[in-house]
Amino acid sequence: MIHMAGVGKWYGDYHALRNVSLDVARGERIVICGPSGSGKSTLIRCINGLETHDEGVIRIGEDEVRPDRRVLQRIRARVGMVFQDFNLFPHLTILENCALAPMKVRGLARDAAEALARELLERVRIADQADKYPAQLSGGQQQRTAIARALAMQPEIILFDEPTSALDAEMVKEVLDIMKALATEGITMLCVTHEMGFAREVADRIIFMDAGQIVETGSPHDFFTAPCHERTRAFLSRLLY
Repeated sequence: MIHMAGVGKWYGDYHALRNVSLDVARGERIVICGPSGSGKSTLIRCINGLETHDEGVIRIGEDEVRPDRRVLQRIRARVGMVFQDFNLFPHLTILENCALAPMKVRGLARDAAEALARELLERVRIADQADKYPAQLSGGQQQRTAIARALAMQPEIILFDEPTSALDAEMVKEVLDIMKALATEGITMLCVTHEMGFAREVADRIIFMDAGQIVETGSPHDFFTAPCHERTRAFLSRLLY
C-alpha cells in the first residue's frame, strides 16, 4: 500500500528526514514513536503530500506522491488524516464537517453525504452531537468527529498524527477505544503516538525514529522486551518508568 525509498526532507538547514525507507502492507497497523523532533509527523505528512519531500520516492499503490494537483487529489481520496488539533471547520456543524468532503470530492448528493455522515457519527458514538458546532464539544468529541470526517472519504489508509496529545487524560481513552475498533476492520493505519498501551495492543509493527531516521522496527513483543538499539532503550526507559 505504501512504499517509501530514500526519502529526505529539509526545512532550510534542518534535515528533518534522512534516507527513510519503509514499506507498509495492506491492512497493516503501524505505530510510529520517538522523541520530539525526530521526524514522525513530517514522515506521515509527506505520505499524503501535506509536506513535499526533497529526495527519494513515495508511492501509494501505483501513484507516486508529487506536487501535482490531480495526483494529490487522487491520493487524498485514498488516504485519510486525523490531526493532533482536530482541524474541524468551526463555522460548520459536526454533520456538515463530515459531509463536506464526500460532496465536494466524491460528488455525493447532500442527502447521501449526510446519511453517510450520520452513520459514521453513530459509529464513533456522537450521533447526538450532529447539529452542534465544534466549540460546543469536548476535545474527545471533537477528535471523534475528526475520525468520522476522515472515514467519510472511505479511505484505504488512515494516518493519525498524535491524535490524543491535545486531550485531557480522561478523554484519551474514548478516542483510543475508537481507534482500537478501527484496527479490527482491516484498514491500513499509521499512527504517531506515545500511547504505548495502544501500541502493544494494536500494532503489527512499531517504528522508532530519532534524528529523522528509522532507528528500529519490530513487533510489539520484540520492541518492548528486547529493543536492539541504545537510543530505543533510553526512550522506553523514560517513557515507561
